[in-house]
Amino acid sequence: MHLTTKQKQFLKGLAHTLRPVVQLGANGLTEGVVAEIENALNHHELIKIKVPSDDREEKALIMDAIVGETKAHKVQTIGHTLVIYKASDEPKISLPRK
Repeated sequence: MHLTTKQKQFLKGLAHTLRPVVQLGANGLTEGVVAEIENALNHHELIKIKVPSDDREEKALIMDAIVGETKAHKVQTIGHTLVIYKASDEPKISLPRK
């Protein structure tokens, strides 16, 4: 599934009021953190993740790894915050048509 620009804009609007559900710690991206992100995605579908890193390249690599590991869609990044979306088996968010 590919998200259209209209669908991404819709998800950005929904994500605006959300608080980060997962925050990476000093150990970085571990299997436990990925499992927690998966659980949050299954429960919420749309989540924010805080990636505190001073190095831009490292932060981008971590965010890309999160998207790749979870097979979610990257909606947006703002500073240290990543917004991702993954539809669950029983969708809670109805996306606008393409």
